[in-house]
Amino acid sequence: MYLRYVALGDSQTEGVGDGDDIAGLRGWADRLAELGARSEPGLRYANLAVRGRLAGQVRAEQLGPALALEPDLATVVAGVNDLLRPRFDADEVAGHLEAMFAALTARGARVATLTFPDITRTIPAARPVAPRITALNGRIREAARAHGVVLVEIGHHPVVTDPRLWSRDRLHSAPLGHARIAAAFAEALGLPGGDDSWTRPLPPPAVRPPGGLRAAGAELAWAAGFLGPWLGRRLRGRSSGDGRTAKRPELLPVTPLA
Repeated sequence: MYLRYVALGDSQTEGVGDGDDIAGLRGWADRLAELGARSEPGLRYANLAVRGRLAGQVRAEQLGPALALEPDLATVVAGVNDLLRPRFDADEVAGHLEAMFAALTARGARVATLTFPDITRTIPAARPVAPRITALNGRIREAARAHGVVLVEIGHHPVVTDPRLWSRDRLHSAPLGHARIAAAFAEALGLPGGDDSWTRPLPPPAVRPPGGLRAAGAELAWAAGFLGPWLGRRLRGRSSGDGRTAKRPELLPVTPLA
């Protein structure tokens, strides 16, 4: 199986939405490493992801250090930050991803990636980016096929847009969402115990979602709390990842998930 796992990416891979910057972030990549360590206690894991990074930045900043760690397993997940930029180019973004796929597989690593869910289901205001998601997912599939990369088709399953899998900002997974992504990778990689249970819908919510004026109020609160600050950073040319470095730049032992 795998003994040296390196994760490359942005905020989702860093673990934003699963923990916090005080107690520490966990995230799906940490959870995947914990799942892998159940059958391979000697597994060591590094996470080079940094929030806010575009695909080109992930390639420029993380690929070299990842190759130096000589992984036998690598996950590469990036592109959502590019989707939200005015000058998005699916071919350019996928080109950065494909370059990382090629470099890592050429060194003997098993590489895994995913397609993105339709975020317009959780963020109605993002409807204009729906065609971009479709285009990028198509290019990711092509690049994955070309390099023998394991592809997790997250976007195919309705459960991934259940609001309970998403954090309050609607851009990052909640702990339950991160757990589902880790389980999806575990199944695709053939880890012992992996199965398709991650695709199954959640039980009906105990409380009905708000409607009417309450729903409109929730949208306004979300816009004030999350959309406004995000737009403010864009206008100032700032990123949530400014000044940040990888949380786990070296290969370290992993405590197996119970």
